[in-house]
Amino acid sequence: MTRYLISFDDGWMTFPEEELPDVAKAGIEVVKEAQDAGVWVYGAGLESQRASIVATDGVITDGPFPETKEVIGGFSIVDVSSREEALEWAAKIAVACRCAQEVREILPDPPGLEQDVPRARSAHQPEPAR
Repeated sequence: MTRYLISFDDGWMTFPEEELPDVAKAGIEVVKEAQDAGVWVYGAGLESQRASIVATDGVITDGPFPETKEVIGGFSIVDVSSREEALEWAAKIAVACRCAQEVREILPDPPGLEQDVPRARSAHQPEPAR
């Protein structure tokens, strides 16, 4: 299985504010469907888009920056068997959120690196023992 990042630009969600409850409900339904299918890993929206950049020398600069044309507004991570399947989930998310979605493959973990990132599982499966 391969993990994919499905994301949208902060400015892509353009619907009337009074429709937010319906959009949120549709989004939750897609998440539940992905959980039941065992492909959901994680997802979130990003707050305020105020980014801080930490340079290699430790200098911190607060943004956003004028040259930045797009910033991520939210994302989902799915763990699926193919790019085509990731695109199918992105299409469902696009309909629910009423905005286009970008799909990118996440590189596999390098050998010897063990991250505590859960693999996708059904919402009906118990939490693994730690």
